Amino acid sequence: QVRVVESGGGSVHTGGSLRLSCAASGTSVNIDVMGWHRQTPGKQRELVASINSGGNTQYGDFVKGRFTVSRDNAKKTVYLQMNSLELEDTAVYFCKIVGSNRGVYWGQGTQVTVSS
Repeated sequence: QVRVVESGGGSVHTGGSLRLSCAASGTSVNIDVMGWHRQTPGKQRELVASINSGGNTQYGDFVKGRFTVSRDNAKKTVYLQMNSLELEDTAVYFCKIVGSNRGVYWGQGTQVTVSS
């Protein structure tokens, strides 16, 4: 059983920063892709950022250089540093992990609220 636990969500004002963390445990499966998606009510879940085992990253178009995704393979942890947060970044952020066996594992989500 793979356990995916997010932390670091919270409330900030526009222009502020938050750092999200996500740790995977309970698995001997090699991890391929680690990343973050977000969702707001009535909308589909969308990619925020991902990073694969080779260190290649992918970002949603709306990120525009404001966020940085990174990972610590030894700790099976992925981070999302979010700067210059905007009202539109308010959402529930979900960690997604893809194993080398192609299994997909999601965290429960962490709320990020940006206010003016």
